[in-house]
Amino acid sequence: MENQTNKTTSAFTPLAEDAFLSLGAQQIAYIKSVNLPDGAHAVAIFSADGKPMAAAPTIEVAEALLRQHDLEPALVH
Repeated sequence: MENQTNKTTSAFTPLAEDAFLSLGAQQIAYIKSVNLPDGAHAVAIFSADGKPMAAAPTIEVAEALLRQHDLEPALVH
């Protein structure tokens, strides 16, 4: 049994940093409420790697936009 454990452990290869950062990039986008410089309120949409993608007037609209593009929204507080 110990032999099998050693084989499993030695087969583990950690993700490279850039691979880890892109994990979920094709499935998840983040939604965050923001205040714009002119004082207006908006909901910003960011890709999983943190790049700004779009803005929407409400969280509901942002979620609908993401789902239309086959992305799962995740709220950031």
